[in-house]
Amino acid sequence: MPPEQLNNDKLVRGDLGRLEQTGLDMTMKKRSGSFFQKDQHIVHAKSEAEGIEVLSLKDALEKYSWMNKYYWNAVKKDKDRYTRFVARQKDEKGMVIIAHEGAKAIYPIQACLYLAGGAVQHVHNIIIAEKGAELHFISGCASATTEQRGAHYGITECYIKEDAKVTSTMIHNWGKKINVFPRTAAVVGDRATYMSNYICLQPVGRINMYPTAYLTGEDSVGRFSSITVAHEGAHLDIGSRAILSGKGASAELLTRAITTGGTTISRGHIRGETEGTRGHIECKGLILEDGLIHAIPEIEGCVTGTELSHEAAVGKIASQEIEYLMARGLDEETATSTIIRGFLDVKIKGLPDILQKQIDTAIDAAETGF
Repeated sequence: MPPEQLNNDKLVRGDLGRLEQTGLDMTMKKRSGSFFQKDQHIVHAKSEAEGIEVLSLKDALEKYSWMNKYYWNAVKKDKDRYTRFVARQKDEKGMVIIAHEGAKAIYPIQACLYLAGGAVQHVHNIIIAEKGAELHFISGCASATTEQRGAHYGITECYIKEDAKVTSTMIHNWGKKINVFPRTAAVVGDRATYMSNYICLQPVGRINMYPTAYLTGEDSVGRFSSITVAHEGAHLDIGSRAILSGKGASAELLTRAITTGGTTISRGHIRGETEGTRGHIECKGLILEDGLIHAIPEIEGCVTGTELSHEAAVGKIASQEIEYLMARGLDEETATSTIIRGFLDVKIKGLPDILQKQIDTAIDAAETGF
């Protein structure tokens, strides 16, 4: 069923807007393909781009025997209780995106994971970009407005071959009592690039995630960008990690975190294992209401030829900044909102315009809550 046929009678009233805030485009005018999973039911999987396939996990494993070498490889089955839970399921759900050699998508692939009524939604995704391919995808995750409690376990394995590029933008719009446990790893080859952008600005119960990029290729690049808001009662334990084992590999980990009464633990870890590697971690936190932001940056150098650095800062909005804007005609509320918007307005290096606009839209949607 095409996404444009997922009209209001297929969704709980009011949830279409929530899904659109995560990047779902029902018209498909600026999408190269789509995947839609509601609870444990795959509604739709299709690609519109030449050289790029969008399949269910089951169909991909049946179609290609070589898929087994990518299945539970970057993420191990026994990593923790959540991976073991997903691995035990007899009928794993999830998507597989394959960008064949040289294929380049003009518009992003969209993936929507929608929790409507199930207690636990589990997915296992595999992303493969072959030599010279270029792939962008938006993962929009949301729960129904009527869903009081629930959980999402998401496994994602990314494999980026030489000279390929993958950009992943994940936008979460869960509920106050939804607990989310993504487990993601990427293996990045020679001169390949992996960009991961994570946006969570709406209320949620608990999130625990620590995606890892294994930069095994020469001159490979990994960039993680996270923009989060911890509302009252939320507990966000998030971070990212880059292992620099390829000669000349580089990584950048960027975080913008706000608390309006919730808890954010922001982790970052870069390990330089080879000569000529470079890495930097930056975490900035803003406390709007009494809550907690705990930044834990780690840099680990194993050889003389690696260059690693980190910086972290947590504080409140400076009164002189508000006074400066009020002196130019803004009222206090508008001045405060302007400062917060500027804090979150991170322009991500190398991000396609259409994905940057989607991030800006998510920030705009959340701005009234500040």
